[in-house]
Amino acid sequence: METHIRIVALINIVFGTFFLIAGGGILLLLVGIGFLSGDPEAMTVLGIIGAAFGLLMLVVSIPGIIGGFGLLQKKEWGRILIIIISVLGLINFPMGTAIGAYSLYVLLQQETIEMFNPVPATPVE
Repeated sequence: METHIRIVALINIVFGTFFLIAGGGILLLLVGIGFLSGDPEAMTVLGIIGAAFGLLMLVVSIPGIIGGFGLLQKKEWGRILIIIISVLGLINFPMGTAIGAYSLYVLLQQETIEMFNPVPATPVE
């Protein structure tokens, strides 16, 4: 199960990083196109659209990256964050659905839950 947890963590880190870089690239592209047009209205509109898109990619990507690192460190909050992201990913057909379903399968297994929430031994009286 540890290998599957690492796979889920790395999927979230890699995709989160990719979308973060892609969002920054699209932001720079749109702002650059607006600047090259020389039209002040185009600069404003493309700047706003680029900033909104960049912010959206930031909001979508950062939790996956943070959750992935939390999974690698066996933190319960990381497991919960990736479960939430996986549920939201189910609506992104087909890739998000497949990754979300796999992540949920791995993270909701009893063995995984016990790995993240070890039950302390109780003294026998």
